[in-house]
Amino acid sequence: MTQLADKPTAKELDSSQLIGLLRQMMLIRRFEEKAAEMYAKQRIAGFLHLYNGEEAVAVGAISALNSDDHIFTHYRDHGHALARGIEPRRIMAELFGRETGVSRGKGGSMHLFDVERSFMGGYAIVGGHLPLACGMALANQRLGNGRIVLCIFGDGAVNEGEFHESLNLAAVWKLPVLFLCENNFYGMGTDIRRVSAVIEIYKRAAAYAMPAEQVDGMNVLEMYQAVQRVAQGVRAGNGPAFLEAICFRFRGHSMADPEFYRRKEETERWRELDPITTFHRKLEQDGVIDEPAFQSLQAEIEEIVNEAVQFAAESPEPPPEALYDDVYAQERD
Repeated sequence: MTQLADKPTAKELDSSQLIGLLRQMMLIRRFEEKAAEMYAKQRIAGFLHLYNGEEAVAVGAISALNSDDHIFTHYRDHGHALARGIEPRRIMAELFGRETGVSRGKGGSMHLFDVERSFMGGYAIVGGHLPLACGMALANQRLGNGRIVLCIFGDGAVNEGEFHESLNLAAVWKLPVLFLCENNFYGMGTDIRRVSAVIEIYKRAAAYAMPAEQVDGMNVLEMYQAVQRVAQGVRAGNGPAFLEAICFRFRGHSMADPEFYRRKEETERWRELDPITTFHRKLEQDGVIDEPAFQSLQAEIEEIVNEAVQFAAESPEPPPEALYDDVYAQERD
């Protein structure tokens, strides 16, 4: 049985752990930039939703979990998968639709999945994964294994029926699930103020007697601290909890988005809060990292991402007969 998370607090993280958080955010950013480049070169087909600007949410939150806690997320899922430790080459191969991809080339950008890392998928149906997260949490509760579920979704999901049904059921059954809303203010191209009577999303959890709070999603340490603290209560059997991470995506909703709905000034203001730049600056001021070490980190990440592209490009496409594989779950002995 998994015990209560014995994670250090944000103040207790040592230099290597702090640099590890920075490295993860830098890897996500560079991976997404390269994915955009490959999409423009038509190496990636279908839809592509990038995570640029929101790296602190994924890295801070997922670093605070136990390695066997389950994660359910939405279709902007590359950052979450990388933060969970899924190999960049397998994710890039999935974007390329190759057999070596994390979902064997059948899921693409929006459907990354790795059961060995308890990463239970990105989901393209807005809000559709919240009931699934509750189902997994119920299984964990019945098994008494001490594992919790982190369910990540965007502000565009909170007006869906599944959102309310899932929060209500989780509260009634005291399920071990942590709901994490990434509020970047725009559900596709629609400003939250145009569609939500309550724009402070965390307040909605009060309707289900669920503890909730708002967190700075542009600050990786605040994300880590909030999730680490709240997850302990969820794991202890206190029932579900809710966090709203205030963040901002630097790219459009998808690669097909011309971004006519956002003012340039707004994006520029948020870019001043870039989670990577601000955290790098803090670590530099605190003497945790110097410029040569930072440059070395950048070179290492560049090599990893370039290798991921090469691996994806050289990997085979699924054969036609693979169409019939994975339709049904295989029976286990």
